[in-house]
Amino acid sequence: MIFVESIKKTPIEEQKIEIVERKGIGHPDSIADGIAESISRALCKEYIKRYGVILHHNTDQVEVVGGRAKVYFGGGEVINPIYILLSGRATTFVGDEIIPVGKIAIKAAKEYLKVIRNLDVESDVIIDSRIGQGSSDLVDVFKRKKDIPLANDTSFGVGYAPLSETEKLVLETEKLLNSDKFKKKYRETGEDIKVMAVREENKINLTVACAMISRYIPDIDHYISVKEDIMDEIKDLICRITEKEVNLSMNTADDYERKVVYITVTGTSAEMGDDGSVGRGNRVNGLITPNRQMSLEAAAGKNPVSHIGKLYNTLAFRIANKIAEIDDVREVYVKMLSQIGKPINKPKVVSIQLITDKLTRNIEEECKAIVEEHLENIKKLTEEFVEGKISVF
Repeated sequence: MIFVESIKKTPIEEQKIEIVERKGIGHPDSIADGIAESISRALCKEYIKRYGVILHHNTDQVEVVGGRAKVYFGGGEVINPIYILLSGRATTFVGDEIIPVGKIAIKAAKEYLKVIRNLDVESDVIIDSRIGQGSSDLVDVFKRKKDIPLANDTSFGVGYAPLSETEKLVLETEKLLNSDKFKKKYRETGEDIKVMAVREENKINLTVACAMISRYIPDIDHYISVKEDIMDEIKDLICRITEKEVNLSMNTADDYERKVVYITVTGTSAEMGDDGSVGRGNRVNGLITPNRQMSLEAAAGKNPVSHIGKLYNTLAFRIANKIAEIDDVREVYVKMLSQIGKPINKPKVVSIQLITDKLTRNIEEECKAIVEEHLENIKKLTEEFVEGKISVF
């Protein structure tokens, strides 16, 4: 059933306080998400290669245990490696044929960790695979031969649109600082970047934490100079996104007099005791938004065929973005609920909540048509996940 209703809610841009966060690709939680998703994609490709179908798996249990590093201007070393535990469930054998899941998982994890440019995967990290066989009941649901896969759980997905200016600013700031172009220009920057914003009415306070690479920073003066240049780049981005007053801060724990600044050997705080877990960071749209309706589902590493936490959260945002294009719709919130064992294209409930001055029959019918179109094409999501075209964090 699809329900469309108008709700009385203060639009996000008119709320007095708005808080938005993004954990960049080098944050320990994002590392866990990225590895989990990378392993899932690798297993999908291996299953398809061997059997022509994606077999049951959920590799969403990844733990990053922080190591220990000695760091100083101009250099440093990782003393105790970062420990990464891979767990979860996967189909490890079919008949008498054994699938080397552990080997595939470790290879995928090492390949993904190349996003941390200054991390030596062979010496700075220990990767331990403990991925086991899935439980028989869920595997049975997954294996049923149907044109449309059956939901593996009674769960829900949540999405909203459009993004506020503050949300856009947070998302684009991290993407800028971790872009290939930016890294080539500023090799001093690591990938562990966290962006936090609070909008107080029409003023935004934007705080950026950016791990810097010690080997490229010979002294405190160089650090300060690069930091100022980076802040100028962010200010240019701010001007392109919002006309609101923005107060920008970066690496606020720095103490220049004591020469205590945010430098790392590898570019991630995981080298010095910071831990990470799947699902503890960004939602599937790449943001953490306490002012919005959200699902707490950990989507990374979930199987892309029948796992509702992955499929419906992604689909809810796509549906919301499309509905937000309708005239007179200011904001839209989408919630989708499944029932275990039922076709994924037939959710129990789809709730469309609109902030609009007038909910007409035409708007209602257009919303329903958008939902039905996306549900009809839901299987295409699986292909996009396997090809790495969809980010879930």
